[in-house]
Amino acid sequence: MDTKGDKKGSKKEGNSERDKMGSKIDSQADSQVGTAGNDKMGSKLLTLFLSTLYISAFTFGGGFVIITLMKKKFVDELHWIEEDEMLDLTAIAQSSPGAIAVNAAILVGYRVAGAPGMLTAVIGTILPPMVILSVISVFYAAFRDNRIVALVMAGMQAGVAAVIFDVVYTLGKNVLKEKSMLAVLIMLGSFVAVRFLGINIVFVILIVGVIGAVKTLFFDRKGEKA
Repeated sequence: MDTKGDKKGSKKEGNSERDKMGSKIDSQADSQVGTAGNDKMGSKLLTLFLSTLYISAFTFGGGFVIITLMKKKFVDELHWIEEDEMLDLTAIAQSSPGAIAVNAAILVGYRVAGAPGMLTAVIGTILPPMVILSVISVFYAAFRDNRIVALVMAGMQAGVAAVIFDVVYTLGKNVLKEKSMLAVLIMLGSFVAVRFLGINIVFVILIVGVIGAVKTLFFDRKGEKA
């Protein structure tokens, strides 16, 4: 009788040890998966920070230029964002209050890596101009009257004009690809309103936003139900 009891006891102890080993292996596997996920996120955030830092440091000419460089980096090179989605993010960044470069960084960063990505992209975007402008403000008098600096700025203006034209061509081509008469009319009407009629861009954005919302809520939904 004692022998049978000992066998049962040893069997239970063996099962208990196997259960402990199994749970230990599972916890180690979960820990490894979590570590790999953290490493992947850390690498992604580092790439995001360095990309936005580089883009911001070498961007001259305003928000539309930085959007072009963001598209080439995050859409064409890294493939983190689709081209149509980048067009939507551009529209949101343009129509939101504040600097378009920072708005775009917030949207792209959040889209890529959530709240940490948003904070990382914003820091990477604002750091170069903050440092550069701090230096320029200290030596402003010397920069203002320097002929070499004036010539450099004139050359930059020509380059910026080319980059902005590239933005217009790329985004306009995407609108034409949709083969939507309403989208084409909105694009042409907005250009005429701003360029020739002198209407404030804020009012134009609000009006076309309302038109887009009405189209989505009524016409597109009706088409889906049908």
